[in-house]
Amino acid sequence: MIGPVRRTRMRRLAASKAVVMALPLCAGAALHGAPLSAQAAPPASIDVVEMTAAQLREGYASGAFTAEQVTRAFLDRIAQYEGRYNAFISMNPEALADAQALDVEYAGAGPRGPLHGVPVVVKDNIDMAGLVTTAGWEGFSSAHGGVDMIPQTDAPIVERLRAAGAVILGKTNMPDFAGHGTRTNSSVAGETLNPYNLAKAPGGSSGGTATAVNASFAVLGLGTETGGSIQNPAAAQALVGVKPTYGLVPLAGVVPLSGSYVDVAGPLARTVMDAAVALDVLAGPTDDDLSTWAAAGNMPEAGYAAGLERGALAGRRFGLVGSGWRERFLPLAPETEVRYREAIEALEGLGAETVEDPFLDSGFRELYGEQSRAPTQSAYDLHVYLRRLGEAAPFDSVEEWEALSGRSLPRARNREGELNPPARPSATEGGDAFQAWRHEILTLFRTVLAEHELDGLFFPQAGAPAPDLVEDPERPDFNPNNWPELPSNIINDIGLPVVTVPFGYYDDGTPFVLAFIGDRWSEADLLRWAFDLEQATGARRAPTLEPGSR
Repeated sequence: MIGPVRRTRMRRLAASKAVVMALPLCAGAALHGAPLSAQAAPPASIDVVEMTAAQLREGYASGAFTAEQVTRAFLDRIAQYEGRYNAFISMNPEALADAQALDVEYAGAGPRGPLHGVPVVVKDNIDMAGLVTTAGWEGFSSAHGGVDMIPQTDAPIVERLRAAGAVILGKTNMPDFAGHGTRTNSSVAGETLNPYNLAKAPGGSSGGTATAVNASFAVLGLGTETGGSIQNPAAAQALVGVKPTYGLVPLAGVVPLSGSYVDVAGPLARTVMDAAVALDVLAGPTDDDLSTWAAAGNMPEAGYAAGLERGALAGRRFGLVGSGWRERFLPLAPETEVRYREAIEALEGLGAETVEDPFLDSGFRELYGEQSRAPTQSAYDLHVYLRRLGEAAPFDSVEEWEALSGRSLPRARNREGELNPPARPSATEGGDAFQAWRHEILTLFRTVLAEHELDGLFFPQAGAPAPDLVEDPERPDFNPNNWPELPSNIINDIGLPVVTVPFGYYDDGTPFVLAFIGDRWSEADLLRWAFDLEQATGARRAPTLEPGSR
């Protein structure tokens, strides 16, 4: 029997349909059913391919174009190519109206912030008020037999994007509950492709954001990571990805996997400068997520973008990847080894020094193997997330979703079908054990860096080229999570930051991407080093897109 509270919730659900009826839950349906750009086309001079935030700022200042014209140009590109690459789950029906309002504001008061009129995309496990958040899962989508999950407020990181003047074009595809680091195939929108090579994996779980940014459907985008989900698609698609220190960027309003210990949100961009500008917007304390108060005093006063400069690598000292770090995905594939040695030569040519395998014989690999996952606390994290949806949302608890859907929520129940209790992890022995282990391994990490006088680590992000999209043609459903990641899940469990930067390409057209790794709160240094290498090499190149549908 459904009680009066749940009946009220069901009535609210019916009322909420009016909010989302205009919002397509499948980008393909929206793009092919009706044109996104219903008014005049943008000026032919607007070339959005590889467009940067700095170029947009200059164009707005000179009057070369307006935010509305730029937004239309990006939407036109999406309409032309999205049917093949499938980066989106849904589009923001207010994108053009938001751009028009920004133009009025610009004319009267100047730019709202550093991302004024910059088209961005947001992964669909991040809340936007009044729009469906699916987390890639059909159970949170009425169009796929579930119940629409409709938050009443923006996630803080979305609030910060809006306050900086960004135009949010849409929400991007992701594997169900962000549960895959190699391929991006959701039960809501299907499979996202890699614009560099359609036969290769796009990376996950932020693969929709990566494809949208790589294909110039947006200038930059938001991803999230628990175990490689920003870095992996960044490496698959030659992007600058910032996996921040845990606690630097607010997680409130993000559907969790390990929100208490590991989950982070961060930007994906085509340039280090754009990534740094985005991090300036996203980072910092808020009472919406009290973990972010750990960042107080650990951020550069002038910001991340202001610190970018040539010459930052000179005199720095980096540890190289080796078997002391991990066993899996080592030794490097031969073609990866060749490009890594070229990258080391380039790094040293910019004045840096390197140390081979500094973790060898340190006991680091063995200690990591003793406990390499945070304890299960998904019931607590999910409870906190759902409560934030608000009383006016269709549901704000597991029980209410199950009453509305007539189904069990798999992530909320144990093997016996019982609801997991939402105990705060710090009240559990598993939480205590993980915290003790993490302190021990972080101390060992810092000891190794100190003994070798290292500023950071310089690894290939992946130990081999991108895996095939279809791993086994005779088993089309075979979907191993086998991105050959080298930093994660180690850096995730310790809470360390990573910045990726493109360096070259393999013979199959997929990228070879590097990872700068540092101690907690070292994002400013990582970005400076990545910027110096990026400016010296200019490695990134745009993919050639194919129009049409698959």
